[in-house]
Amino acid sequence: MTRRQDTEVQHALVAFGANLPLGDAPPEATIASALAGLQAEGFELGRFSGLFRTPCFPAGAEPDYVNAAAQFFLPRRIDAAGVLAALHRVEAGFGRERQLRWGMRTLDLDLLALGDSVLPDARTQDRWRLLLPEEQLRAAPDQLIVPHPRLQDRAFVLVPLAVVAPDWVHPRLGLTVTDMLAALPEGERRAVVAL
Repeated sequence: MTRRQDTEVQHALVAFGANLPLGDAPPEATIASALAGLQAEGFELGRFSGLFRTPCFPAGAEPDYVNAAAQFFLPRRIDAAGVLAALHRVEAGFGRERQLRWGMRTLDLDLLALGDSVLPDARTQDRWRLLLPEEQLRAAPDQLIVPHPRLQDRAFVLVPLAVVAPDWVHPRLGLTVTDMLAALPEGERRAVVAL
C-alpha cells in the first residue's frame, strides 16, 4: 500500500520562505535545516520542490526571498492545530520572531493545505480568501485558515507547489495548483526562479 492509499495518513502542503541569514547560514541552508527539523517532528517527506529565488516586494526594499514547498505525509491523528504547532516550533528553533507581518524573516513556514480540509469552515475560509487587497493590509485572521487564504494569489507559493503537488485541487475553488498558477500574470510567474 502506498502512502497515498493509506487511510491512516493525510498529506500536508507546506510553504517555506526566508530572506535573512541565521548567523553565518544563508536562507538556503536554513530552509534545508528546517526541512530536516520537520522530519524530526514526524513529518514524512513526500516531495520537496527545490529552492526558488523570489524578488522582495516592493522591488529593492529588502533582500530577495528563497522559497520552497513540500508535501508531507502525517498520521490522521495529528490535527491542523498540531501541524501548526509543529511548524511554529521549527520556526522558533531558527530564530523566527512573530513581530512584523510580511516582514523580513529567518524562516517562515505556512500550512497551505491539509488534504482537502476546509478550516475552520467554508464560510470563514471564503471570507478571508475573498478579502480585498486593501483589507488584507489591515486585517489578519486570529485562527488557522486552511487552505491558506492567499495561496491562489502568490506565485512564490504556487511555482514551488506546482513541483510537488500540481494536481492538488483547492477544495473551495475546484482548481488545481496548475490551474491557479496559470491564472497568475506571466511576469509574476517568471519572477520566481529556480536556484
